[in-house]
Amino acid sequence: MALMRIGELATAAGVSNRTVDFYTNLGLISPASRTSGGFRLYDPVAAEHIATIQRLEASGMGLAEIATQLRAGGADLAAALARLDADLAALRQLAESAAGSAHGLATTLAVRANQLITVATELLTAMPEV
Repeated sequence: MALMRIGELATAAGVSNRTVDFYTNLGLISPASRTSGGFRLYDPVAAEHIATIQRLEASGMGLAEIATQLRAGGADLAAALARLDADLAALRQLAESAAGSAHGLATTLAVRANQLITVATELLTAMPEV
């Protein structure tokens, strides 16, 4: 697939040009190249990275922490995302079925929250630099 200009990436990722620019300035994504006129060009996979960054941010991780983890490098992004999705589904199911014990629910939620934090950290270290 061909490299994309900032507007094309923004459209593909469903964000504004300003968001792409903001993420670039924070080091969350990087241009793959530049045109002879100096325009930034991005690999199409950057749209997936933007979606992942937004999911992590929506789950409570700060952009500075995401940037730090991205710089650390890592391994298997897809597996970490799958585990995160599975844990979130388990939390939803638990919340729906917890009509009984508030103490048991709170304990289970605390354990699951810890697991989610672990997976999110692994996810951040697994993201390749874009």
